Amino acid sequence: MKIKMKVQVERDVKFLKAECGVRYWEDAEVNGAEDDEDNPAIPFKVGDTWCPVIDIEAGTILDWPAGTTASTHYKVCDDGRYSLLDENKTEVVTIDGYVPKIMCPGGSGYGDYVIMKIGPDGKIDGWHQDLSAFEGDEE
Repeated sequence: MKIKMKVQVERDVKFLKAECGVRYWEDAEVNGAEDDEDNPAIPFKVGDTWCPVIDIEAGTILDWPAGTTASTHYKVCDDGRYSLLDENKTEVVTIDGYVPKIMCPGGSGYGDYVIMKIGPDGKIDGWHQDLSAFEGDEE
């Protein structure tokens, strides 16, 4: 007789790579102006997806254009992919679907929204290192 067992492994992670399927680009402001639905100015837009890579400890978006500010309130719902990466940017664990709490330090996202304010240095206001969604502990 055989059984399947879950084994817990502890790994170091350094970055969070987000791939957020944004429904409405105009639900953001870039440099104080509402973003343009037809030609969004938000950095790291790839097609219909917003793809920032965040330094988890520092709470900053990597390679953020200096001097650019942004405020997002993106409706993503279950159209997201979120990966924790190690120091070499190799995927350690990935979750798909609803927005994890770590992606909405600017308010309660209810699993549907990416809510954050990003300063001119790429630092995310109110950043907190809540990785519970990746550990299966998020409610």
